[in-house]
Amino acid sequence: MFAILYRNVFLTVAGVLTAASFIAILFFGLKLGIDFTGGSLTEVAYTESVPEKTVVENQIKDLEIGSFSVRETKDEVGRDGYLVRTTDLNDIEREKLSTALTTIGEGGEITRFTSIGPVVGKELKGKAVWAITGVILIIVLYVAFAFAGIGYPVSSWVYSSIVILILVHDVIIPTALMSILGHFAGIEIDTLFVMAILAVLGYSVNDTIVIFDRVRENLMKNRTEKRSKRSEAGIVREEVTYTLTKPFDEIVGSAIGDTMARSINTSLTTLLTLIALYFIGGSVTQTFALVLIAGVVAGTYSSICIANPMLVAYAKWQEDKRA
Repeated sequence: MFAILYRNVFLTVAGVLTAASFIAILFFGLKLGIDFTGGSLTEVAYTESVPEKTVVENQIKDLEIGSFSVRETKDEVGRDGYLVRTTDLNDIEREKLSTALTTIGEGGEITRFTSIGPVVGKELKGKAVWAITGVILIIVLYVAFAFAGIGYPVSSWVYSSIVILILVHDVIIPTALMSILGHFAGIEIDTLFVMAILAVLGYSVNDTIVIFDRVRENLMKNRTEKRSKRSEAGIVREEVTYTLTKPFDEIVGSAIGDTMARSINTSLTTLLTLIALYFIGGSVTQTFALVLIAGVVAGTYSSICIANPMLVAYAKWQEDKRA
């Protein structure tokens, strides 16, 4: 199988992408939305002439309502407009901002207003971290339990460890994408981003476990079992020794081949839906769809070209160590 034969190439590509993603996040940072920082978000749309962004910024600056940011957007029906992020506004400030935004362009209309206090934003941030951490922990424990019957040539905890590395790869890439877009396009991270990351975690681990499960089945079919008894300190212990009838890399390669069509078909159908959601859906779901698209692509690559090559590479390392 190509993924096993060229595993060094695929693992190198994965390492470079992961390292580059970490560097991008450290360099650009993450632009948090009001869901996490608190503040107000106002969306305005125009049916006819849309004012220049600089005009909108100057108009808001004259209101003296504190710090703000302006980003171009489209509303649910495709009208051009702007998303204006400000500090938490009172009723008077909100009315002044709404009036200013709707009068500087023809057919101006406020289509959305959201206000979140800093305490709520901080609470959401903490819950988001706990949610992602909890999902990863449950996944790891499940994989270790599900593969407990396979101890040769690698233990069940190796499968769990590889799943952790895969999840890091699949999460860090869409996060880096949001970091870059936040720096250059002003796109912010909100609770929909957290939901998308949780969906990516579930999608990725499902795809990986399907192939790992086929590896387990192939191992059960292609091994012989030898039982022996050993007496130690007056206690008789039974030992079980397994011998593979096929090389481990061939077993893993056949597992990838058996599940390749399933993995690719699932990814393609999911991607088609997400692409349609990105281009046809509203601006609210665009970021959600974009994160999922990046996560699905990364998850498909990792489940086929990273997880199983890492499994074979570890087994080879263990074999050389024993030799």
